[in-house]
Amino acid sequence: MSRPEDEILYGGAAGGGKSDALVMEALRQVDNPCYRAIIFRDTVPQLEALIEKTMNYYRRSFPGAKYNHTEKRWTFPSGSKIFFGYMQRDQDRYNYQGRSYAYIAFDELTHFSKVQYDYLKSRNRADGPGLRCYIRATANPDGKGMFWVKERFITPAPPMTRIWEETAVQSPNGKIIKMRRSRMFVPATVFDNAALLKNDPGYLATLAALPEAERNAILYGDWDSFNGQVFREWINDPDHYIDRKWTHVIEPFEIPEHWKIYRGFDHGYARPFSVGWYAVDTQGKIYRIKEWYGCTGEPNQGIKIDPVAIAAGIRKEENEDPMLKGKNIRGIADPAIFDESRGESVARMMEHEPNRIYFERGDHTRIAGKMQFHYRLSFDERGECMFQVFNTCRNFIRTIPMLVYSETHPEDIDTDGEDHIYDECRYVMMENPISPRKSAPRARRGFDPLDQRVEKNYRYAGYNA
Repeated sequence: MSRPEDEILYGGAAGGGKSDALVMEALRQVDNPCYRAIIFRDTVPQLEALIEKTMNYYRRSFPGAKYNHTEKRWTFPSGSKIFFGYMQRDQDRYNYQGRSYAYIAFDELTHFSKVQYDYLKSRNRADGPGLRCYIRATANPDGKGMFWVKERFITPAPPMTRIWEETAVQSPNGKIIKMRRSRMFVPATVFDNAALLKNDPGYLATLAALPEAERNAILYGDWDSFNGQVFREWINDPDHYIDRKWTHVIEPFEIPEHWKIYRGFDHGYARPFSVGWYAVDTQGKIYRIKEWYGCTGEPNQGIKIDPVAIAAGIRKEENEDPMLKGKNIRGIADPAIFDESRGESVARMMEHEPNRIYFERGDHTRIAGKMQFHYRLSFDERGECMFQVFNTCRNFIRTIPMLVYSETHPEDIDTDGEDHIYDECRYVMMENPISPRKSAPRARRGFDPLDQRVEKNYRYAGYNA
């Protein structure tokens, strides 16, 4: 709570006292009459649980404080206020247009979208002098927003490491103003909450009895193992790069001349487009050898370039990259790019001179395509699989493990996620289908609360087990 960073994500696992920390921290500046704070949950029923906590803490800390049930607002003797808000849908963020809050808190940030979070950041400002403006959030490794939260707080740096974000704006007189914001992930688990473990000794055993993926996420805060993950076969283990076994991510190698080369494509404009190049060996194993992902750097945001520009970029890569230059490359794409109901199709635009990039219609059968992923990612008893990725394909490595199942179509991918690379890869796999293989899944790197592997997990976070 006392960290100086502008944004903090706290938690990562159950039982660390996350919600209590948020509502207590909101009290820090209530002696300032200009102070306004707000604490968010995504739904009203979940918000009520937070408000119940404040009934205990706030009245005991400030006997003169009063709560308004209708407006969901605490008012303190100084005149300062702490509000409670919800945002179940993206458009709910506009309910806070024109408001100012020195302290903004999100309980379970992964239940919110990045659009909501970014918009509320613009509301993080002071209504008077002497106020510090900052944001605090908590999270477990689950929920619809897990992908962007991980990208913002977990992936860039180890826990307790400050991350700087630099931006610049131009004033009306032409002066460039540079700004910096800082953020950090502060980990916490049930092992940090001595009071909880003392009051409820059985809670640890309850968490330890959960299914593996859920246990690793909820008990240990493992952001790479979570409930709802689609491709649990995925293993990215640098210890096995040399022999290329028991891992899906490998060092690049020279592609033999006689191997087939494919180019997969999923079009996007406001959302990212994805181009992937694949080599297929004589045994039918597929290697993803190169990628071009049209993303701004923000999760699921496209760079907004037209199909002709994309085709020019593809032609440049295929003319200049030694792996691709002079090769006979077969393009497979989303059938939607051939749609001419609203004018010239995306496919036709990409075929024009001087680029002349051609695609065939990919098989868009969704469940069969997902099963091809499962078949190819599975390992046999020798540690061999039928699909591997060069470690230069960073966006594939980033997005595929984060795909989750749809709530409305439980056998399919949640298409609200960043599934563009998955789609273009699926088209290539469907052109080279394989049958199910006898698999021997390698045990994931899990943690058992009853053995010393806990120490390995916590050493990374700066803890002593």
